[in-house]
Amino acid sequence: MSDEAEPGRVRVRMDLSYDGKDFSGWAKQTSRRTVQGEIEDALRTVTRSPVTYDLTVAGRTDAGVHARGQVAHVDLPVEVWAEHREKLLRRMAGRLPLDVRIWRAEEAPAGFNARFSALWRRYAYRVGDRPGGVDPLTRGHVLWHDRPLDLDAMNEAATLMTGEHDFAAYCKKREGATTIRTLQKLHWERDAASGVLTATVQADAFCHNMVRALIGAALFVGDGRRPPGWPAEVLAAGVRDPAVHVVRPHGLTLEEVAYPADALLASRAAEARNVRSLPGAACC
Repeated sequence: MSDEAEPGRVRVRMDLSYDGKDFSGWAKQTSRRTVQGEIEDALRTVTRSPVTYDLTVAGRTDAGVHARGQVAHVDLPVEVWAEHREKLLRRMAGRLPLDVRIWRAEEAPAGFNARFSALWRRYAYRVGDRPGGVDPLTRGHVLWHDRPLDLDAMNEAATLMTGEHDFAAYCKKREGATTIRTLQKLHWERDAASGVLTATVQADAFCHNMVRALIGAALFVGDGRRPPGWPAEVLAAGVRDPAVHVVRPHGLTLEEVAYPADALLASRAAEARNVRSLPGAACC
């Protein structure tokens, strides 16, 4: 995956959002509806191209997960970009289904890679704990938890989780992929009007199921079933704990992806490709 478009092509950055309810995640599949599949089909149609232009995304979201601030890039032939750039957004809006929107499509600066150039991704997970349930108008984006939650206990637990760690205990392991991540922020707030609790979860990158597992552990602390130190104990153990519940996807939204200054894009992408290890860890 190159950090520069091939000769004769232009790298285009796309900023987009989608409601994940009816998607089988981001990555295209042959027999399921996905965000990537819908966008690539629409792009092929509006540019009247005989081939599909593949998208690279900042973070692949799972089935049912939403995005407000997703970022992707696509490399288009120079002549295709020149012909369609001025009207691409409007034409894509007319072709795409209503549950996915592209807000910006612009030529990317040199060295830009939607996935590897990213500094961090910020997610929000929303939970309601009112006895009567969740507002019907927001039920597709808020998880209902049927026990009252202690905000202070959840934030106490969160402070023990930030920093660079091996999050193997909170990830679905993938062959050849590291589970070392830097969790930059994990904090809960409650909205006074709605009573909804929102977790802000920010990291340089996330491994599979990491956010939803972290939320599941926090809910057990919030409702009193586990002490505030328990999530950190699970983290230190380094293995999946069957007591950690991976919560449902519909409460999760990718809110923002951040990138460095243009001059640092290529170096950031190179750094992100390095295989990580924790200080003091045994090698090989």
